[in-house]
Amino acid sequence: MKFSANLGFLWADRALPDAIRAAKRAGFDAVECHWPYDTPPEEVLAALEETGLPMMGLNTIRGRAGENGLSALPGREEEARAAIDQAIAYASFVGAGAIHVMAGFASGKAARDTFLANLEYARDAAPKDITLLIEPLNRHDAPGYFLSTTDQAHDILHELSLAGVRLMFDCYHVGRTEGDVTTRLSALHPVIGHIQFASVPDRGAPDHGEINYRFVFDAIRELGWEAPIGAEYKPGPDTDKTLDWMQSLKNVRSQSER
Repeated sequence: MKFSANLGFLWADRALPDAIRAAKRAGFDAVECHWPYDTPPEEVLAALEETGLPMMGLNTIRGRAGENGLSALPGREEEARAAIDQAIAYASFVGAGAIHVMAGFASGKAARDTFLANLEYARDAAPKDITLLIEPLNRHDAPGYFLSTTDQAHDILHELSLAGVRLMFDCYHVGRTEGDVTTRLSALHPVIGHIQFASVPDRGAPDHGEINYRFVFDAIRELGWEAPIGAEYKPGPDTDKTLDWMQSLKNVRSQSER
């Protein structure tokens, strides 16, 4: 099992290039981030080249204060597409493999139509080697977010039917809203573009809580998943003190494969 450090949460007290270096020292296989735009992409690229870590992905911006994405907001298409263009430019420069197109707080048919149109715009604008991701967010942390279930996301992906637009399957969000995580993983495997995880319900490290990640990671391996999966958990003030889970699970992997 390979792991990607989500630097939106892990080592968030450090400048992004230093967080990339910390992830390398900790033994992660890749990194990903939320909104890197305040850091010059040249500095991020230099840290990636220095460490040899790939950048798995980044998000489109949230928008104004209190917003959580723009792409499903009717009447905000110009801003949403500028955010998509910004993400494409940054991702292309640093070699990021994916862009999470954030939908925002919205509901109804107009929001759905807007989201579909903006995803079509993003697919036309982005290089084919960049995957576009959509992610359901749980109703406890993000009440009113346009995407809240994997069924809803699957329906949108089916309607779009565009190569390279896929599902971000966050075990934490699915666990909080739907449960039955491994069954959902198996059913949605054909449309998943990236997997993330954190403990449920507190979004901490994956060594406690309702979800048994030894079982979940075994299920992910059995699906033949080879890409790094994203550790997107809230570590508290010292990320380095929360990493015992990673070595433990890597040891379990190596023993089971002997």
